[in-house]
Amino acid sequence: MQNRIKGAIYGLLIGDAVGVPYEFHSASQLPSYSYIDMIPPKNFRRTYPDIPIGTWSDDGAQALCLLASLLYCQKLNSIDFANRLRNWYRYGYMAVDYQVFDIGVQTAQALKRYEAGVSVEEIANTDEHSNGNGALMRTLPLTLWHRGSDQQLVELAYQQSHLTHAHLRSKICCALYCLWAKYLLKGQSVNDAWKSSISILMQLYKNSVNEQQELDNILDSTHEKKISGSGYVVDCLHSARFALQQDSYQDVIKTAIALGQDTDTTACVAGGLAGIVFGYEGIPEIWLQQLRGKEMLEPLLKQLEEA
Repeated sequence: MQNRIKGAIYGLLIGDAVGVPYEFHSASQLPSYSYIDMIPPKNFRRTYPDIPIGTWSDDGAQALCLLASLLYCQKLNSIDFANRLRNWYRYGYMAVDYQVFDIGVQTAQALKRYEAGVSVEEIANTDEHSNGNGALMRTLPLTLWHRGSDQQLVELAYQQSHLTHAHLRSKICCALYCLWAKYLLKGQSVNDAWKSSISILMQLYKNSVNEQQELDNILDSTHEKKISGSGYVVDCLHSARFALQQDSYQDVIKTAIALGQDTDTTACVAGGLAGIVFGYEGIPEIWLQQLRGKEMLEPLLKQLEEA
């Protein structure tokens, strides 16, 4: 279990870091599959040329903010978590070199409202168009830390998402992802854990028409037919599932990035689960060596293992 948990944390951070140089490029603008790597080909125009290779972005930093908050508070405390996200945004807390070079629109808007004194419960947009993947990308530490029931995990996933992404669709995507991770940790296969998670949500939603409708929307088969790597939360979830059909951690990450667009987040979301599936030892040694910021990560991992 500790190997899988360590694989999950390193898996999401490395997925993020490998994806960073390719972000916002379309699939056709990327190097061919065999050349997608932590270090892109020399003739490729990196998205952030001044950011050293092996650096995680907002995805990894916010996931570590969540993990640190959970370990410190021994519960999900929205105010503590919001404070940590604000300290990341303004001061580079949990960012490599204290350097913040990417932030999602919805998260930035929410944190600015928080700084302006708006209640932590009301800082997020709630409209249907505010369903980016900014809450999904950081939610995995909930599952790694949590020891309670499936229903409690779903409630925590909702609370975590609500901070910056308060629409029900984003909350359900986070809940589905957390359950998916939980059943992968229990040893189920990628697709069996996905099915188990859906069954649990269907049972929990049996008395809620709104949640049933949103879940049906998320699971609509049209999403599986147009895998795109976009930053829409539903697309990101399906893109990660598509990448997770591969037979190695490395191929999951490369497949996620090859979709183009939101490459760091797709690879982060897929990479965290791939780290569970293939374990820490399944991550390429060279990528582990190239990852920067490990001195921030290791103390948190130690705490998590002892929790």
